[in-house]
Amino acid sequence: MSLPDDLLAQLSAANHIAVLTGAGMSAESGVPTFRDVQDGLWAKYDPMTLATEEAFAEEPDLVWAWYLRRAQLIRQVQPNAGHRALAELAEFKQVSVITQNVDDLHERAGSEVLSHVHGGLFDYRCFDCAKPWSGELEIPQEIPERVSPPKCACGGWIRPGIVWFGEMLPPRAFEDAVDACSTCDLMLVVGTSGIVQPAGSLPFAALERGTPVIEVNPEESRLTDYVTHWWQGTAAEVLPQLVRLAR
Repeated sequence: MSLPDDLLAQLSAANHIAVLTGAGMSAESGVPTFRDVQDGLWAKYDPMTLATEEAFAEEPDLVWAWYLRRAQLIRQVQPNAGHRALAELAEFKQVSVITQNVDDLHERAGSEVLSHVHGGLFDYRCFDCAKPWSGELEIPQEIPERVSPPKCACGGWIRPGIVWFGEMLPPRAFEDAVDACSTCDLMLVVGTSGIVQPAGSLPFAALERGTPVIEVNPEESRLTDYVTHWWQGTAAEVLPQLVRLAR
């Protein structure tokens, strides 16, 4: 599938492209979904109850071990052609990458990420004082059911820097995302259902200004009826083609 001529011209002329990526972007690399981590030792636990401040406060060793498992699974996969295409696009366009994913595949592909709206799994901080932690993460080959988290200099436990259920989004991350979507010349929405809010509202910050929004998704989403154009396909299939058209 190709783009309509008018949209192709807008893509080629665009100086600033905002890109919102969701779970579908990482799924092509083999990153498990939130619930797919529920294997082996963790099959008996409900992820909705583990991903909370309360769970970490009560059983930090259990929650930390579960997140070590998530980190281990992500470390075992590589960026796909879609991730690499966005890094290539940034070589000749201003690209603002906004992602709902907590993995680091965009960065590993060479992209600079403007905003992790749901936080980053590898951006650790203290549970008590919130100071960032830059220590070396140790992921054992065999992860037991309980592993004590590292300690901050203040004595608090180190936690993953993702947004848990019941927590607010990082204000600066979301403000940066809104600003990029409100000022870009064109927006790409890749592999997201558009259901999770407030991230699902970001494309409308572009649409309300008359900015074209191209959705890349193998299936229709909650956004499909509103975007300028739906390019049916996966990120790894479509984005390399789109980059070639943008030159």
